[in-house]
Amino acid sequence: MVLEIAQIEVKAGHESAFEAGVAQAAELFRRAKGCRSMELQRSVEVPTRYRLMVQWETLENHTVDFRESADFPAWRALVSEHFAAPPQVEHTVLAVQGF
Repeated sequence: MVLEIAQIEVKAGHESAFEAGVAQAAELFRRAKGCRSMELQRSVEVPTRYRLMVQWETLENHTVDFRESADFPAWRALVSEHFAAPPQVEHTVLAVQGF
């Protein structure tokens, strides 16, 4: 499994609209090849900062299958107007599971 972590800074005052866009986009992720889960976390200390976490079976399921699908521009259309800056995206794999 590969975990995509996207740190997203949104424009002040756009938080509710951004969250609504992500909720609407959940179905796009649900049907994406290799997508196992998707969740959005909001920072307590910086309320305009979010982390979108998407679990993929493989890196290519995100970087090729999803990004080259018609659902990727649909996803961006739902949320990109709320971005204060381009998202910072990285991919991780489990190194240690404590419990």
